[in-house]
Amino acid sequence: MSLGAAERPLRDLLNAIGWDDAPVERLTIEERPKVLATPWPVAPLAAAVLGAVGLAASRIRELRTGERPRISLDMREAELAMASSSYLLVDGKPAKFRDPFTGFYEAAGGEWVYLHGNFPHLRDGLLALLGVANDTDAVKAAVAERRADHIEAEAIRRGLCAARVRERSAWLREPQAAAIAAQPLVHLERNGAAVMPLPQGGERPLSGLRMLDLSRVIAGPMAGRTMAEHGATVMRIAGPRLPSIPSLVIDTGFGKHAAFAELDTAEGQASLRALAADADIVLDAYRPASLRGRGFGPDDLGRLNPHLVHLSLSAFSLQGPWQRRRGYDSLVQATTGMAAEGREGRGPALLPCQPLDYLTGYLAAFAAMLALIRRHEQGGQWQATLSLAATAHWMWRMRDALGDDAAYPSANPEVAAVADLLDTHDTAFGRVTALRPALRFDGMRTAWSRMPVPLGSDPAHWPQS
Repeated sequence: MSLGAAERPLRDLLNAIGWDDAPVERLTIEERPKVLATPWPVAPLAAAVLGAVGLAASRIRELRTGERPRISLDMREAELAMASSSYLLVDGKPAKFRDPFTGFYEAAGGEWVYLHGNFPHLRDGLLALLGVANDTDAVKAAVAERRADHIEAEAIRRGLCAARVRERSAWLREPQAAAIAAQPLVHLERNGAAVMPLPQGGERPLSGLRMLDLSRVIAGPMAGRTMAEHGATVMRIAGPRLPSIPSLVIDTGFGKHAAFAELDTAEGQASLRALAADADIVLDAYRPASLRGRGFGPDDLGRLNPHLVHLSLSAFSLQGPWQRRRGYDSLVQATTGMAAEGREGRGPALLPCQPLDYLTGYLAAFAAMLALIRRHEQGGQWQATLSLAATAHWMWRMRDALGDDAAYPSANPEVAAVADLLDTHDTAFGRVTALRPALRFDGMRTAWSRMPVPLGSDPAHWPQS
């Protein structure tokens, strides 16, 4: 066993979730030079979380077959996994999307605000709030006349996405910060006593297990992608009228089935209930209370399926005054002080990766696997709750413990520099080039059993095994 700089965050994570007998001796993490352009110690945190996923998959394999696969992980690959969409190519061209409107704007009094408009309705809503057309100079002028906190408050009132850029100290004075600090990184709890052992055998750790993926964008869909990586049958359900970002559908869609269900119809609701009734795990990564208001909250689904593992993933947690607030990785970075530092005095800047999304997605998959282990060993119905903001708190705490990386590159590596980690696949989207999975079991990499497909490509029922 060799864990290097990842040992402290891994031990912290395992202690926080209470997995005292994790088979850590099976894990080897190979140290590599830093590759992302940030002083944040992203690599050991990523390796710790991916390592935890590997340990859980190994333990499930042991419970099902008696085998005890060893896990290995390259820290360079773990770090690059935090910028996965940046290395996605479709027909040889970069696929990552960002609306030019989205970004940091200087507000009145020298403060800054981050405006998120990567979905057209969010962009157009913010333009209406500011009273301007989609013109860069007009937007800058309108923001400069307003206070950052006023823009944030009005955007939130309208259900839009804007964040006043805060220093860490300012964020910690917010009541929401206190609410999040009072919660664990991953809150895992048991209800009921129904017994549901893991099925015996199976080609892969999660073979034969089903996950219903009710999520969008990155963090939630990454949880489903990770479960599929280890053999689960994952069904991603989307609303046919909801906007999506194609590059992210591809990046997070490996291994999955994808169907539509319109929850405003009786047929769509019946389809979702039928899927949940036969699922092992349901992931809810929509805005808190959105699905509950339609009769698909954790209690509703628990009555439908007493063996269910339920995951709730949100931006700012299910506690505190901001619990219903929309949020994405970039908004949470801006809010919690992660973007305030900027570089070379040019104002605030996001990290050169999306660690809140990717770490939280992998953490959710880890929580789901650990819940399956505990369901097998103890029985019961298990619920796990996570948030991007809780992950941000953990990242800050680990940065305090580990310190900054003393040396880091001025820019992230280009695609050509990571060619040894890329695979190209024929898909419904064209020729897709993407980072391959980072974890290896007994020296063998995991492999995708299914290529990403456009949303709605599959029927809304579990495939026949």
